[in-house]
Amino acid sequence: MSLKIAPSVLAADFLHLGDDIAMLNAHADIIHLDIMDGTFVPNMSFGFSVVDAVSKIATKPKDVHMMVVNPDKWIERFAKDGVEMLSFHLEAAGRKTSGNLKKIRSLGMKAGLVINPDVPVERLFTYIGKADYFLIMSVFAGFGGQKFIYESLDRIAALKAELVRRGDPALIEVDGGVDLSNAGALREAGADILVAGSTVFKAADPASMIESLRKA
Repeated sequence: MSLKIAPSVLAADFLHLGDDIAMLNAHADIIHLDIMDGTFVPNMSFGFSVVDAVSKIATKPKDVHMMVVNPDKWIERFAKDGVEMLSFHLEAAGRKTSGNLKKIRSLGMKAGLVINPDVPVERLFTYIGKADYFLIMSVFAGFGGQKFIYESLDRIAALKAELVRRGDPALIEVDGGVDLSNAGALREAGADILVAGSTVFKAADPASMIESLRKA
């Protein structure tokens, strides 16, 4: 099965964002939107004004990754924007994790749960059956262009094995340092969706790069 590719808008050219979204509509599987609040992670990205604008022209599913404190505050707002996939960090939600997943699903979105590289992957196992997808960060959330952490492959394989053991159809998404050198290994480890930012948008031919990643 070919991988689904979700280019991250964070790496797009914001002076020509409409053109880049049109390219994603034509060639990507999913449009990935990173929301950073400058508190949960030491960086800020963009807010609802950009998500609103993208929503008006996006034809591919929008996948929002919330890197924010109190993610429960924003679930309904993203649902109103027509977001199809919404994920948040286990580290940010704590005891509210199950409730957040349930709320996201109740509003018609796919519910995703994210962990950083320093969180044991086994902590996700509690939420199997409650989430539609799990996002394994292969770098630390908050900045683009970081180097891929190869131990992530073992974490993906462990999660995939547990999903298979339980017969759960949840997908595994991977974000951070994804490129042609590791895409095939990620697929073999069990990844279903690859998030790629600069790998796509800084390529000489972004559409061709998306296709190459998909077939890795």
